[in-house]
Amino acid sequence: MFHRSLSLLLIVLCRPVDAAVQSRVRDLVSVEGVRDNQLVGYGLVVGLNGTGDKRQTIFSAQSLANMLARVGVTVPAAAFQVRNTAAVIVTATLPPYAQTGGRIDITVGAIGDASNLQGGILVQTSLRGADGAVYAAAQGPVVTGGFAAGRGGNSQTMNHPTVGRISGGALIEKSAPTPELDPRSIRLQLHKADPEMATTLVSAINSSFQAEVAKAVHPGLIAVSVPTDYQTKRVEFLGKIESLPISRTAGLKIIINERTGTIVMGKDVPISPVSILHGALTVEVQTRFDVSQPAPLSTGQTTVVPEQRVQAKEERAKSVMLKDGATVEDLVRGLQAIGATARDVIAILDAIRAAGALQADLEVI
Repeated sequence: MFHRSLSLLLIVLCRPVDAAVQSRVRDLVSVEGVRDNQLVGYGLVVGLNGTGDKRQTIFSAQSLANMLARVGVTVPAAAFQVRNTAAVIVTATLPPYAQTGGRIDITVGAIGDASNLQGGILVQTSLRGADGAVYAAAQGPVVTGGFAAGRGGNSQTMNHPTVGRISGGALIEKSAPTPELDPRSIRLQLHKADPEMATTLVSAINSSFQAEVAKAVHPGLIAVSVPTDYQTKRVEFLGKIESLPISRTAGLKIIINERTGTIVMGKDVPISPVSILHGALTVEVQTRFDVSQPAPLSTGQTTVVPEQRVQAKEERAKSVMLKDGATVEDLVRGLQAIGATARDVIAILDAIRAAGALQADLEVI
């Protein structure tokens, strides 16, 4: 049986909502040249319960043979049955100023035809940067946030079991490539280019040091001259700037994990007056195999004839009305009342954000 769901239909009417909050400069800017670094590696997840790569995925067997050869066990790759092993791509983000011995989170994704990484263990995997150097080594049990059970025609899958995460799963082996701070000037990049915010930041920095040390190069960049007293104390100078209080419009965040259908949000995230029309079209395809038996003593042959039935069902649209001053909590409560699933809520939040009614950033992990 195959199910396919086609939804959502959204009608969004909105106007912006503003809310002032107190933040620090570090929440709004980053130092030019100081950034995250993406890492990637190729590895093996072992210990799977028969849900790993099949025989036709050749590189899994070759990788397992190479790994065993490094520990003194020589076995031809053609002799392997790799049902409990899956080839994976491992990704991670190395933060700036990360030092040797620290730990970072990693994400593991199957690249072969493995059906489930649940219960697997990632074998030590080198993570490389864009320059080809090894910056971290990853290893540990994979947490998928879903499962796949059953075999053949009787099976059930929840969420996305071929991708998983390991919290603190990579050990940093080499410090992050971060440029040294200029002793004479520091350039601050705004996370979002905004002339008004750039002007506010410049005023706050100059007022703090009682001198014209900062100026806006353009709406997304501020140049700060380091005073003579701080040229040998650049870290302290930067810390003082980043700790300055700034009053700004609320910049809230909603975290979404589409693989598991998880949404994490604050209780008081504001939403403009909005109207949502939600409906769903479900297409169900059923295949049943009937046996065609010939008459006794005839020359016919017994055959299996597939019989397919397609059924389409469109649900009546349901609506949610949110008044002025509503929050995300009110939205979720209303969506639950009309039977919306977690993935429906994710799609609705993204549509509301695109229309400008959701006063928060969406981050997908």
